[in-house]
Amino acid sequence: MDFTTRCIHGAIDKTQVTGAVTIPIYQAATFAHPGVGQSTGYDYSRLQNPTREHLEKIIANLEDGIDAIAFSTGMAAETALMELFSIGDHIIASEDLYGGTIRLFEHINKKNGLTFDYLDTSDLTKLRSLIRKETKAIYLETPTNPMMQVTDIQAVSKIAKENNLLLIVDNTFLTPYYQRPLTLGADIVIHSGTKYLSGHNDTLSGFLVTNRADLSEQLRFIYKTTGACLSPFDSWLMIRGIKTLAVRMDRQSQNALELAQFLEGHAKVKKVFYIGLKDHPGYETSIRQTTGFGSMISFEVDSEATAKQILERVSVILFAESLGGTETLITYPMIQTHADVPMEERIARGINGCLLRMSVGLENVQDLIQDLNNAFAV
Repeated sequence: MDFTTRCIHGAIDKTQVTGAVTIPIYQAATFAHPGVGQSTGYDYSRLQNPTREHLEKIIANLEDGIDAIAFSTGMAAETALMELFSIGDHIIASEDLYGGTIRLFEHINKKNGLTFDYLDTSDLTKLRSLIRKETKAIYLETPTNPMMQVTDIQAVSKIAKENNLLLIVDNTFLTPYYQRPLTLGADIVIHSGTKYLSGHNDTLSGFLVTNRADLSEQLRFIYKTTGACLSPFDSWLMIRGIKTLAVRMDRQSQNALELAQFLEGHAKVKKVFYIGLKDHPGYETSIRQTTGFGSMISFEVDSEATAKQILERVSVILFAESLGGTETLITYPMIQTHADVPMEERIARGINGCLLRMSVGLENVQDLIQDLNNAFAV
């Protein structure tokens, strides 16, 4: 079955007897038992809920996994994920990560006894050199946030398997429509479902997906114990959003390429970071492991004054955090998504006062180009 069809028909509603074409919202905290020692399959909504289960089956299907677990936010999913590890465990991670992930690693997980090394994970030689006996996992973003670095998932998977390490991939930017890390050798995929999977900037969610039964069992135990489950209503909103995932991604990616090309030719733009541009260092890797380039663009302008001028003058494009929705959003990573990263580290990674990040939406691309032209104008 084609991916676009699976977005709509990716799970069967086993509770449905009315013929309704959309899954009901089972707004129930608990479920009655038919008898002693008997269950309908649903006991308490922290463990499972029919609406959430339907969503999880869709996500597992799209990611080619055996199980997907839906959390209240992407950070809740990451927090539960890190409970797989113990005091003294070491994790190798992409150096250019979402700021919230860095905050979790540095301020929560380190406090709890984990250690981390960060690097550009496309450098396989350096990655190998960081592996030690305490290393338990490699954590990738590809493309990264916000500098759009690309890592060869299959190559890193080979290294992980040789060393008995988990490979975890954040697939938020490309979604399973454009990239399927599990089929490329990853053990766990993580999503901020708030972004492209939802697609409408109207709900928060997170997912962990795996194709390993042992990891599914461990993660389900953590999930029911820590309790950050996605609500029935938010699950329903996610199901609705996913139905249009493929058509949204195609339009947004088409818009993004045109915008990236426009920005490349602008006198006040010093550098454009978009993986669909042929001069991007990760372009060839992207061609091999993805079926599309997504709609995330970062770009560096000629001065901090220009960056602030753009943020204050755009009108169709919205100056707001987050990404992946129908509306085009522009973000200032220096003071928003990566504000908790120490200044010297931000600057070293290219996250300076001239860098802007844009999530391209579904508007007419000429309207977006005109909006940026107006914002650039003196």
